[in-house]
Amino acid sequence: MSIFSLIAEASVVVQIVMGILFLMSLLSWWHIFVKWFGLRHAKAKTDSFESSFWSGADLNALYQQLSRDGHGVGMEKIFEAGFTEFLKLRRQAGIDIGVLMEGTRRAMKAACQREVDRLDAHTNFLATVGSISPYVGLLGTVWGIMNSFRGLSNVGQATLSHVAPGIAEALVATAIGLFAAIPAVVAYNRFSHDVDRLANRFDSFIEEFSNILQRQVGK
Repeated sequence: MSIFSLIAEASVVVQIVMGILFLMSLLSWWHIFVKWFGLRHAKAKTDSFESSFWSGADLNALYQQLSRDGHGVGMEKIFEAGFTEFLKLRRQAGIDIGVLMEGTRRAMKAACQREVDRLDAHTNFLATVGSISPYVGLLGTVWGIMNSFRGLSNVGQATLSHVAPGIAEALVATAIGLFAAIPAVVAYNRFSHDVDRLANRFDSFIEEFSNILQRQVGK
């Protein structure tokens, strides 16, 4: 009664359920690896940018460098959007400081939302896999157990040896459902936490950068 023999001897419906769960598991693992590398890259780029920004580098030089590279991520994109809007509005003669700073802040907020949405992409799929996989596996289990008990109607005297193989085959579907759900739930919680931490860092940067620009305008 190996796992492979139980899968091979299961009913067609249970095998279809197992196939669906296996496909969901593969897709979730693919998203897990892609998202892990993506968030790791975003965090590294954010750390590097903050180090450069707070080292006292010239804002214009930093802006020009990022514009030339064209591969900004996360906080870099927020800085670019804010400074671009700041320079554009500042060229307007007689513009009020409040209007200037409000436009700059709105540009950074919009860029921040785009970056958070990009970092958070596909995490809902992991949440979906984590929530429905056990129920899909349970469907296969219930169907398999129903078939096992229906088969007992053709047996004169029911014993454990008649019921056990069918129930074991059915329970494999639940096991596969849990195998698909548990990593997806763990990864979803972890990635949601990482995205929230980066989003908080982005919000703090927007406020601090706005204060720096406001001081420059006031000079």
